[in-house]
Amino acid sequence: MKALILDNRLVDVVDTEFEVAATMTWMDCPDECKVGEWELVDGTLQVIPELEDTRTYAKKREAEYPSFYDYLDGVVKSDQTQIDKYISDCQAVKDKYPKE
Repeated sequence: MKALILDNRLVDVVDTEFEVAATMTWMDCPDECKVGEWELVDGTLQVIPELEDTRTYAKKREAEYPSFYDYLDGVVKSDQTQIDKYISDCQAVKDKYPKE
């Protein structure tokens, strides 16, 4: 397999090289190379390490809670099923990210 490199990032993986801009280069790579998951470090292709998620439980919850408008819409419509679903979805997020 061949990896196409631009600015030390793997941008394509192909079986056969083709002509590219002078700012790009080709190099051999293992079959498991994937775009967005590998980069060039000191001339060697390596897997990009996953960044540690340093968000607090509150920030994680905030990002996944359903829209509050769903709840309000259920209240305005007197739709208890919609209200219960909102509460259930919120509880699932709380269970996923318990208080630290």
